[in-house]
Amino acid sequence: MGKYYFSAVLLILSAASAFPAIVSAADVDADKDGLSDGYEQQFKTDPANPDTDSDGYGDGLEVMTGFDPLKADRSKLEKVIKLDLQKQELSRVLGGVVLGTYKVSTGKKSMPTPKGIYTVGNKSPKAWSKTYGLWMPYWLGIQGRRFGIHELPIWPNGYREGANHLGIPVSHGCIRLGIGPAKLLYNWAEIGTEVVIN
Repeated sequence: MGKYYFSAVLLILSAASAFPAIVSAADVDADKDGLSDGYEQQFKTDPANPDTDSDGYGDGLEVMTGFDPLKADRSKLEKVIKLDLQKQELSRVLGGVVLGTYKVSTGKKSMPTPKGIYTVGNKSPKAWSKTYGLWMPYWLGIQGRRFGIHELPIWPNGYREGANHLGIPVSHGCIRLGIGPAKLLYNWAEIGTEVVIN
């Protein structure tokens, strides 16, 4: 157990700390692996075994960091961001399992958010819009397009557009998320993550 082992453990723990547990106090987690029994069923893991694939990493940690808890070879599960324009909702999907759904505000009628299948092309913790003169925290830029996903915008005077816009299409085409979910999505999504807008 040398320095490389401990470096690997620290790397995994720091990555896991950027993600919320996939279990809450109200959920049942029979094997105490950080993955609720309901999610164990959806991911097809063993709710009585904290390490279904016997690779030395608990099922909850693997799901939180995007790895397949059924394969010991470090396979990653596919991450997809799905957006429902009609419902004004965005979902984080891992390996076909919805991890969370959040209210958003998409483009207004005169500047609609375009439907299609895209990918995350760039990321910035605090992007600046030259066009509109405002900050867009937790920016996930859509590859080849002039819109992205971000937290409620902040004007130079510090005013932040309100959470009362969530659920209502009022943006200039971007997908606005509330405080909390935007940071969560930013930390979860990598460049290249698929974005499906319907």
